[in-house]
Amino acid sequence: MPHTIHPWDRKRQAPSFHELLKPGSEILKSTPPLEARGNRPLQMDFEEQFRALVYFHLEEHTSGRHLLQALEQDDFAREQIAPSAGIKKSSFFEAINSRGLDQMMFVFEQLQAKASRLLPCQHKELGDLVSIDGSFIDAVLSMTWADYREGSKKAKVHLGFDINHAIPSKIFLTDGKADERPFVSQILSPGQTGVMDRYYQCHKNFDFWQAEGKHFVCRIRANTKKTCIRINPLPVDSIVFYDAVVLLGTSGVNQTERHVRVVGYTIDNINYWVATDRHDLSAEQIAAIYKLRWEVEKFFAWWKRHLRVYHLIARSKYGLMIQIMAGLITYLLLALYCHRHYNEKVSIERVRELRIKIQNEIREFDESPDHISHDFKEQDIGSLGART
Repeated sequence: MPHTIHPWDRKRQAPSFHELLKPGSEILKSTPPLEARGNRPLQMDFEEQFRALVYFHLEEHTSGRHLLQALEQDDFAREQIAPSAGIKKSSFFEAINSRGLDQMMFVFEQLQAKASRLLPCQHKELGDLVSIDGSFIDAVLSMTWADYREGSKKAKVHLGFDINHAIPSKIFLTDGKADERPFVSQILSPGQTGVMDRYYQCHKNFDFWQAEGKHFVCRIRANTKKTCIRINPLPVDSIVFYDAVVLLGTSGVNQTERHVRVVGYTIDNINYWVATDRHDLSAEQIAAIYKLRWEVEKFFAWWKRHLRVYHLIARSKYGLMIQIMAGLITYLLLALYCHRHYNEKVSIERVRELRIKIQNEIREFDESPDHISHDFKEQDIGSLGART
């Protein structure tokens, strides 16, 4: 198709931003298309929605209106991220709250699988470890679906965190009152080991997970009744003071049907009791696995603080899920970028470095002698304005 080449048509480029997006952009080629509902054409297609939300998290925008102002007034954002015709507030929030979730989930799943293949595997000798935890999101009163208690609204994220690759693996969103334990079975795949705190202790679930072929390392209450089946030998000069195969709970009330291994150990004068079905590891390895549970806590803290994922730009459950998925995708893109360039995990130092690099690239473009002002008229540049 004929096209026109004008030197003043050259858009601001930030190669580092496009390199960050590249793994996701490759997946977009096979993403199910986003279709308009009714006769009105889409004001923002999914690729534009994807770029805008990654940009929102990367640049630490504080609200949806902050992002929209950038898409309208920031030259780079307007030229490289916003739809070519611009995007109005009503169209933007309509798109976020009603379209694109299936596509966003597809990108997340494909990107997570890609990251799992490319990122180095840590703690391989301990198996495929998934830390499971929930996190509250403060909601506004108009978010009626986010039931928590009178006068307060909260949503809750239920997350599986791939400890071996230091990336999120699966996520679910509910109201704040929802129980976290039923999501363990949905987060874990057969052969994986879920690592959980005391809240997840449920003897019926311990039986159920073993029947599904899913493993667990779960802290339990110290006063839990234990009917000993077999005592395992204790290592010498170890933090471990108890290692036995038992039936947990009270017979006829809440006792496990399957045998469970319980490991007790002491760290900093605190006694920990951990239940597991992993009999292939030493007691000290079981203790090490439970310590790794804190990786999901560190992820939540970093993710909230540095990517602004809980600054709500959506009020519906649908829209909030899109925002959270976009925040996870941004983290995965950063994980791949940091590994590719520095062979490191994601850190705020590297993220700041990337932000500064993008801004420097934009400034270099603006200061380049090849960047001819739009104010120049065609007759002032003669044959340079050749049309093809």
